[in-house]
Amino acid sequence: MERRWVRILYNIVFKVFFWLSAPYYFWRLWRRGNWREGFWQRFGYYGARVKHALTNRNVIWLHAVSVGEVNVCVQVVQALEARLPTFKLVVSTTTTTGMAEARRRLPAHIEKVYYPVDFPRAVSRAIRTLHPRAVVIMEAEIWPNFLWKLRVRRIPVFLVNARISERSYRRYKRFGWLFRSLFRSFAGVGVQNEQDARRLVELGCRPEAVHVVGSLKYDAAKVDSRVLLDVPALLRQIGVDEKAQILVAGSTHAGEEELLARMCQRLRRRFPDLFLILVPRHFERGREIGETLKKLGVRFVYRREITAQTQLAPGSVECLLVNTTGELKEFYKVATVVFVGKSLTAHGGQNPIEPAALGKPVVFGPYMENFAKVAEEFVRSGGAIQVHSPEELEEVVGRLLASPEDRRRLGERALEVVRRNTGALERTVEMIEKVLRERGFVA
Repeated sequence: MERRWVRILYNIVFKVFFWLSAPYYFWRLWRRGNWREGFWQRFGYYGARVKHALTNRNVIWLHAVSVGEVNVCVQVVQALEARLPTFKLVVSTTTTTGMAEARRRLPAHIEKVYYPVDFPRAVSRAIRTLHPRAVVIMEAEIWPNFLWKLRVRRIPVFLVNARISERSYRRYKRFGWLFRSLFRSFAGVGVQNEQDARRLVELGCRPEAVHVVGSLKYDAAKVDSRVLLDVPALLRQIGVDEKAQILVAGSTHAGEEELLARMCQRLRRRFPDLFLILVPRHFERGREIGETLKKLGVRFVYRREITAQTQLAPGSVECLLVNTTGELKEFYKVATVVFVGKSLTAHGGQNPIEPAALGKPVVFGPYMENFAKVAEEFVRSGGAIQVHSPEELEEVVGRLLASPEDRRRLGERALEVVRRNTGALERTVEMIEKVLRERGFVA
């Protein structure tokens, strides 16, 4: 147990940080729109409807921060429903984009709520209302008050698809006086690889609670037969030839859009039909990116402005700027080449598994820290190409556009990597079910 001063110090620091940063986060909520909906849920007020829906039910509460974690969570929800049909599942998320994705991908009978801010009273209200038998946290979302309250109530907590970057590892170790006992309290931890397992044990997790199951993102990337958006039809609407070569840049960050737009302007001298689809990680940056494209003289159209009545002349635009959410996979399906963002001008990287699972040739930059092991395996297996500069990116993309054989070979090897890494979902659900059975929650 933590000494009393640890909790007091944490809550003082957290409250100061929260109120200092609140204007920025409230501004982001306002900028993304629809911020009033569910606002009070962030403080643990879930209302009578949610409370009524969960009364006298065995609840498993799953938390997924944003869109990426929600995509993984959907797979876990489906597997848990099949294995534990008597349980009621509740999914929480932190961001409005995560909530939109949860509502789009999860059925109506799954409750969707916002995760509470880590104030003691807000957390207590949330736990009293949802009254979970168990909590499943996607990846590494560690909030002390939340975990302390759950531990007092002896509610088992699982950390799944856990990965600890070098930066996070150093931070958790530096503040071991705060985090060590929290890590020790996890009933089960499903990690992606042996390195993450060692790090989590060093940070305080009980060795017997840590299981190397692989990355759930491989299972989450399985091709879904549902078509959420008819991208070929949309492209025909805006005048893109069905034989055009398409570069899809997914989850891009500041600076990458300009680099890609300039690169495509040069590559069109060799590939006149090249079409660029930009899908920024944060759709609210759409106007900002649009202004940049205008200055470069790029003829583009916003995804949100395309309606059923839209019909543009062939060749009238050379770029589609996607300022909507939840459609990235559909755009990956039509790609000739895929560039994975947040890897060239920003650090961390985004998920390369999704386009790889579609058999697409994938390229990303040098900064893939958040997916280091995944990126390393794809590159080592010849299933993706990692570049280290904008110049190298242009050379590689040009080579792939010129060679259908290189694209085919890269896509096939990417698929091989995905296929040999699936199975983490089944192992994760087995871990959760075993603990619940030991606690007497499952017959």
